Amino acid sequence: MIDIDWKNLAFGYVKTDYNVRCYYRNGQWGELEVSSSEEIPMHMAATCLHYGQEAFEGLKAFRGKDNKIRLFRIDENAKRLQASCAGIMMAEFPIEKFKEAVRKVVKLNERFIPPYGTGASLYIRPLVIGTGAQVGVKPASEYLFVVFVTPVGPYFKGGFKTTPFVITRKYDRAAPLGTGTFKIGGNYAASLRAGQEAAKGGYSNVFYLDAIEKKYIDECGAANFFGVKNNTYITPKSNSILPSITNKSLLQLAEHLGMKVERRPIALEELETFEEAGACGTAAVISPIGYIDDLDNNKRYTFSKDGEPGPWSTKLFKLLQGIQYGEEKDVFNWCEIL
Repeated sequence: MIDIDWKNLAFGYVKTDYNVRCYYRNGQWGELEVSSSEEIPMHMAATCLHYGQEAFEGLKAFRGKDNKIRLFRIDENAKRLQASCAGIMMAEFPIEKFKEAVRKVVKLNERFIPPYGTGASLYIRPLVIGTGAQVGVKPASEYLFVVFVTPVGPYFKGGFKTTPFVITRKYDRAAPLGTGTFKIGGNYAASLRAGQEAAKGGYSNVFYLDAIEKKYIDECGAANFFGVKNNTYITPKSNSILPSITNKSLLQLAEHLGMKVERRPIALEELETFEEAGACGTAAVISPIGYIDDLDNNKRYTFSKDGEPGPWSTKLFKLLQGIQYGEEKDVFNWCEIL
């Protein structure tokens, strides 16, 4: 038995039994290997350390209402990891091998999958790093794929509640035509300072505008933004935003529920017209936004008068979580049952 208080589990790292690895050498990926070590032996001149050749993913396994294990949209994570690897000149990890590795690591650590009803899940973190030694600025010739897991508690410890965001003009998360559409560590490093300043101001996260004109909505911290008005789910279209698998799913569910959907540039002043707003991603599914402060202009955009999430955000959140936990019909066949 595992001595874990499942209902009070934090969203953090817990040591599990095994991880799965695969090496790229001599122009090809090898076989999957199982390891119980939390360490990665690495050359001090590895390109991941010097030139940022690193990409990762985040997905979850859920213990369902029927006690079965569900993996959510694993194929989408495999494809996005390939796109990230291609974007920074790393060897692309094969989609079928990715799926095999994820299935294997989940089954090997099955005792760490939280019980149904606790609100917890098994977080899965695949990554690819450049391990080949290189001093010149160019891609490595060797890479390592690793996937590890850790049980995590629900993102919302106080329940499904709204939180405040703050607009920044001092910092950009990513440049247009840069690496913003790839899930790589450099984008997250670029967001740390802005995120810390927002937290010191009492905000849950920072709200980015486009890097060129500072007129259009970009991302919310490390999440995609969406707004709701006139029965329409609206999310930004930008060449510097990470394509969120959660957002992609919510767009489909919104249509399924009878909403209109739009993916287009959203001007900052349009925030005044939204009835609801939220940030979406793997960790929380939906983080409802109570208000967004624009301190430079002494302005506040409010989306909740009573601190409660809006009806559409609540409906979408419950439906997506219901699919992941086997409570709702998986209308799009997103879940793979192990």
